[in-house]
Amino acid sequence: MEKNAIDGYDRNILKQLQRDGRISNQDLADRIGLSPSPCLRRVRALEESGVIMGYHASLDAQKLGYSLVALVHVAMDKHTPERFENFDDAIRKIPEVLECLLITGQAADYQVKVLAQDMESYQELLLNRINRIPGVTGVHSSFVLRKVVDRADIPV
Repeated sequence: MEKNAIDGYDRNILKQLQRDGRISNQDLADRIGLSPSPCLRRVRALEESGVIMGYHASLDAQKLGYSLVALVHVAMDKHTPERFENFDDAIRKIPEVLECLLITGQAADYQVKVLAQDMESYQELLLNRINRIPGVTGVHSSFVLRKVVDRADIPV
């Protein structure tokens, strides 16, 4: 589905589903001003086209014991496709990694957002897992003091 093919109804569907992914089709249809059948067809079309990639529960990391969030800049020794693929595969296997971005404009090659229970568990994660990925030559950690903006909704 191309961006041009998304009309006002689709945009409203996407806004509502980003706010509440568990909304019933009937309630969704009522909120956007369509009857349930066309509303459901539109949702299914958005899912099939990949615009809607899935539905997720939003969890409170602190209530699950994760009190530390770090942004880790990782520098690599070689800039080859094989080295990057190896790093990508290894970092995906670490469950504490929330996000990993290949970046430019910095001394680092990657920015990795990680969760840890405390500084001791962060040290274990950094020294025994991230630093041991072949090709990692340096890391720089920054710790999140507080979230200023924390949104997952994409403007539609």
